[in-house]
Amino acid sequence: MPKKNEKTEEENIKHIVRIVNTDLKGKKSVCYALTGIKGISRRVARVITRKAGIDPNATMGHLSDEEIDKLKKAVDEFEKTAPIWIINRQKDNVTGSNRHVIGSKLMLQLREDLNRLKKIRSYRGIRHERGLKVRGQKTRSTGRRGAVVGVVRKRILAEKAEKK
Repeated sequence: MPKKNEKTEEENIKHIVRIVNTDLKGKKSVCYALTGIKGISRRVARVITRKAGIDPNATMGHLSDEEIDKLKKAVDEFEKTAPIWIINRQKDNVTGSNRHVIGSKLMLQLREDLNRLKKIRSYRGIRHERGLKVRGQKTRSTGRRGAVVGVVRKRILAEKAEKK
């Protein structure tokens, strides 16, 4: 049983670690905690931890401040050091350069892309406007939202009762 002066493992842990304006859970491993940032997948997180020289299986809350700073720097420089095939914005429409967008910028970028598709009246843009499926899926029986579609059994039974 620990003494009152000693801190246990649970007390030493940082429950929230902040990287790229995102709160990451301190109880998760570094690799999985980084996936809490939009635009960082497990594979990208693995590459970032290797570049930073940090064990990907270490607990995020147990990292020292220096290691967290290394992680922040590795996340910021990921775009420059990563192979082109892992970057999420290859040959960007506006700039033509290869970029890796993360965090809130990713959501803004996706919204801009959808607005561009709608503005040029492409097939995909029109499907997005109407709230229909975009990638060629069937729409006869799936993807429905809102009110119930199809036969309502109670109504049919009520109609039969009225006819009798």
